[in-house]
Amino acid sequence: MNRITLFIATALAVALMAPATSLAGGWATVGLSSLPEGTQPREVWMVDLTVLQHGRTPLEGIAPRVLIREARGGDEKAFPAKPTERAGVYRAHVAFPSAGRWTYAVDDDFSQVHQLGSVRIGAGGESATAAARPTSAAPTDPGDGVTLAGALGIALGAGLLAALLTAALRRRSAPKPAEG
Repeated sequence: MNRITLFIATALAVALMAPATSLAGGWATVGLSSLPEGTQPREVWMVDLTVLQHGRTPLEGIAPRVLIREARGGDEKAFPAKPTERAGVYRAHVAFPSAGRWTYAVDDDFSQVHQLGSVRIGAGGESATAAARPTSAAPTDPGDGVTLAGALGIALGAGLLAALLTAALRRRSAPKPAEG
């Protein structure tokens, strides 16, 4: 195998691996300290968000937001969450502007927007439809994480690269016949 062929094969292997490895992105879970049930219009719902990278490691240095929207549509309202003294825990002060059914979500500022459910604000404060436990125990968007095709691309690229390097090393260390 000459040097040009080796160079082209190595470049091809790297090109095959690069897109597949870029799909291996991160994801996060979000847990809530409380739910908005029983909250009245314009009353502040103070909630702590626990953001864990890959569901395990407290995620710092992000700016998560609680997002609310009237269930009938309307404008989305965002409430920034500020870091607390605990790693990966952020506090938001959310106020629903009027009575009615509202959806709520958390933009974790890392990987995705977590849709958490809906709640009736005012008029008896019907129970929320989501639990205050972490969401997204695994990537939910097909664009997150490595797909089967991506994993096969990584394996193929790594195998090709290993074969090329092995061939190059064998060729380099092979004894040359004596001239005579």
